Amino acid sequence: MAVAALSYDEAIADVKQRVTKSRTSFHAGMAVLPKARREAMYALYAFCREVDDIADDSPTPEDAARGLAAWRVRINDLFKEKATDSITVALLPAVTQFGLIEDDFQAIIDGMQMDSVAIVAPDEATFDSYCDHVASAVGRVSVRIFGDTSPKAMTVAHHLGRALQITNILRDLVEDAARGRLYLPQELLAKHGITSRNPAEVVRDIRLPSVCRDLAVQAGEHFLGADQAMLKCDKKAMRPARVMRAYYGAILQRLEAADWQDPMTRVSLSTGQKLLLVLRAYFG
Repeated sequence: MAVAALSYDEAIADVKQRVTKSRTSFHAGMAVLPKARREAMYALYAFCREVDDIADDSPTPEDAARGLAAWRVRINDLFKEKATDSITVALLPAVTQFGLIEDDFQAIIDGMQMDSVAIVAPDEATFDSYCDHVASAVGRVSVRIFGDTSPKAMTVAHHLGRALQITNILRDLVEDAARGRLYLPQELLAKHGITSRNPAEVVRDIRLPSVCRDLAVQAGEHFLGADQAMLKCDKKAMRPARVMRAYYGAILQRLEAADWQDPMTRVSLSTGQKLLLVLRAYFG
């Protein structure tokens, strides 16, 4: 095993700080895990945040491609037991301990590559592939870290990842449009008579709520698929997944209640609501 440039404790301190600084809603799901699994999730989140920032903040798609290519090499090295930066040093023990798979990490990078060139009204197949890469692949890594590697746990990852990502898309329409992105599938836009592919125009179109309602139905179906699969998984291992399901399920319900009549207003939950959802999911 290659000697790391920094210690595991230093690496964990760095990735934990990144999670805390991000104020991510995933923090609640991580908090219910035992120490080793929690630290592995900190490292996974830091990796996802890092490659997402490269896709979002690089000056040009070419710069993003170079940054993501460098991470492909780092991940390949990680699975050869080579680690030198804080994220891969923090991930290294988890690779063996929790049976992590390189293809899942490379799939996440594939999703960020898609984002780096600004997705606009993808067809449904591309949309589903995108959701798999940026969300369900994260889910596949996560359930292994949680402690369930069964086929049903992978089914949870498949459905819950897609449900969470679609919910994010439905919540962040205006923010994504400002970045030149429009994730709504072209088939749904066409179904409701929206011909523009200009993100700023689409989020102001009076027919937008109809598109969002249809996509929300898809999210609901994926939540149901995750719920059904979770019943056949290790209940303790699925605690973090139940927490995230509860949180994002509540966000989707709020979006549906608001009916996208004012997409400029971002839907959120209060701290008290989040805490109650965490407690219910944890002990449920």
